[in-house]
Amino acid sequence: MIVGLPHYLILAVALFSIGIFGALAKRNAVAILMAIELMLNAVNVMLVAFSRYVVPQALTGQIFALFVITVAAAEAAVGLAIIIAIYRNRRT
Repeated sequence: MIVGLPHYLILAVALFSIGIFGALAKRNAVAILMAIELMLNAVNVMLVAFSRYVVPQALTGQIFALFVITVAAAEAAVGLAIIIAIYRNRRT
């Protein structure tokens, strides 16, 4: 069986759906951050899949995926710093 573009899109939609559910259903801030990371990873899968199957000569999808990874790392660092600051102030 050959893995094609629809398979990657189904995987990305499933990951994004799980991330949306996690972000909306959880009350824990760390779990919400993890769900947002899952959604960003689903976007990365879509970007790379479209880049590979639509325009295989260009590396635009991979370059955009690197930018998304950079933004996700910054978001995680800032989010965890905010959570730690709130915890230190409220002790809860």
